Amino acid sequence: MARNKVHVRKGDTVLVLTGKNAGKRGKVLQVFPSAQRVIVEGVNVVKRHSRPTRSLPQGGIIEKEAPIASSNVMLVCTKCNQPTRIAKKLVDNKYYRACKKCGEIIDK
Repeated sequence: MARNKVHVRKGDTVLVLTGKNAGKRGKVLQVFPSAQRVIVEGVNVVKRHSRPTRSLPQGGIIEKEAPIASSNVMLVCTKCNQPTRIAKKLVDNKYYRACKKCGEIIDK
């Protein structure tokens, strides 16, 4: 059984590791923990053909980001601006995500 936990959160900056978008950086727009997938801004953009609706009276071809596997992205530290793995730091009886390279706490 897969654990429903992802190492990145909405709003994090990530680096894409694999695929046609390898090397791109972007902001996480949405996280799907149960599916272990994330949507990253400007990465894995697909075209959808949509018929006219009230919200989109014109219809046509719409470009939007599709989810990618969370294992294919790596968190970028806000302080050292390097892609890093996550350490857990205990501060005031609460665990926070920390950068493995510089030790900076990522989310406060």
